[in-house]
This record gives sequence, structure tokens and C-alpha cells, in this order.
Amino acid sequence: MSVSGLLSLLGGLALFLYGMQMMSSGLEAAAGSKMKLILERLTANRFLGVLVGAGITAVIQSSSATTVMVVGFVNSGMMTLKQAVWIIMGANIGTTITGQLIALDVGAVAPLFAFVGVAMVVFLKKPQIHHYGNILAGLGVLFIGMEMMGSAMEPLREWPAFVNLVSTFSNPVVGILAGAAFTALIQSSSASVGILQALSSTGLVTFG
Repeated sequence: MSVSGLLSLLGGLALFLYGMQMMSSGLEAAAGSKMKLILERLTANRFLGVLVGAGITAVIQSSSATTVMVVGFVNSGMMTLKQAVWIIMGANIGTTITGQLIALDVGAVAPLFAFVGVAMVVFLKKPQIHHYGNILAGLGVLFIGMEMMGSAMEPLREWPAFVNLVSTFSNPVVGILAGAAFTALIQSSSASVGILQALSSTGLVTFG
């Protein structure tokens, strides 16, 4: 990969992560204290707890944020560990929503999302509207970053060393270890999945 390709890949990853952060911050700010209230009231039933965990995480796009929030409730005595387990399980289900959004391939309208979101933040005065603007802008930036990563990875199809490296992931153990190590490094399973989807879209990685 050339230097420009590497910079494009890193820039795409940066935009992807920043877009997720913008969405998360905007949604948390828009929801305010409502998320805590929902978590406190709807965790008595284990199945409802899973649904709440999945729903909250799908909204704020961060299973880590949901988990940290729940751990805080447990430490303060507002929630038992048994209740927390089901919410955390749901959080790991909800984090897959990012992958589903990416799979829709709405990159063509990503700049429009970003423009409308930024316009809402810059030209409108209400703080609540600013939160929604951040959500839209974050979604647009996320998809722009995804497209940049996909474009940067296309030349890798012609690089034998990378093709050989990727082929080793056909071993399930190696694949699991590689995924765990990369996610631990960048602290975002959604970003790991996004990069993998970008690789798959270029034909470098098969579904298997």
C-alpha cells in the first residue's frame, strides 16, 4: 500500500470513529436523564432487560457506554448484578446495529447527512436541535469514513503479502484472536466490523 493509501485508510478510520462519537454524544445529550430512568424501571424482567440493553446501545451506538452506565448503577446499589448481566447481554446485541447500517450502503447520501447536521448546529439556536444535528452529522461522517476505508483497501487485492495474511484468517482460532486483538487496540467492535465489511466489499475477505 502506498503512503497516500495508508493515510487515506487512517483518515477513514478516524472519521468513522469520530462519526460514532458524534452520534453517541448527540444521542446521550438528547435523551438526557431518560436513559437512566428507563434502565432503572425496566430491569426487573430479564428478557425486558435484554431488550432495554439492545435498544439503548442501538441508540447511543456504544455498548461500552451502556456497560459503564450499568456498572455505575450496580456500584450505587440501584441495580443488582443479576439485572446488570441481562442489560449487558442486550448491549452486545444492540451494538450490531452499526454493522447493519453500514450494510445498507447509503454512502451516496452521507455528505447530505453531514451537511444537514452541521447546518442544524451552526444556524439554529436551540440546544436540543444541536443534539439532533450532531446525530445526523455523525452518521454522515461515519459513512464518509467507511467509504474512504473501502477505497483505500481496494489496491490491497494486488498485494500478495496482504492476501496471504488474510487467507490465514480461514483458521477460526486465528480469526478470533485477530478480531479480539484489533478491537482491544482501537476499543471499538463496531469499527472492527466496519473495517471487515470494507474488506469484504472489495473481495479481499469472503463471508466464511
